[in-house]
Amino acid sequence: MTREAILTLIRTHLADELTIEPARVQEVTRFREDLEADSLDLYTLVQELEDTYGVRMSDEQAAGILTVGQAVDFVLASGVADREAGA
Repeated sequence: MTREAILTLIRTHLADELTIEPARVQEVTRFREDLEADSLDLYTLVQELEDTYGVRMSDEQAAGILTVGQAVDFVLASGVADREAGA
């Protein structure tokens, strides 16, 4: 799983969830400040990441993820790319 593939999934999810143009979602984009995402929006994103990539994210971890790039980093740090390469 590549960084770009994870970014694309997050971009698509947020564009659908928030009814925005996908181009607005970049790695430096902040969920609350730039996209005006609320707690429910962020919860559904966490669920999407957990369901799609099999990662587990605590409430504390989720609270520390403020940008799209940080979400991508979290998924990559979980070892999802390594698991898929070995599959």
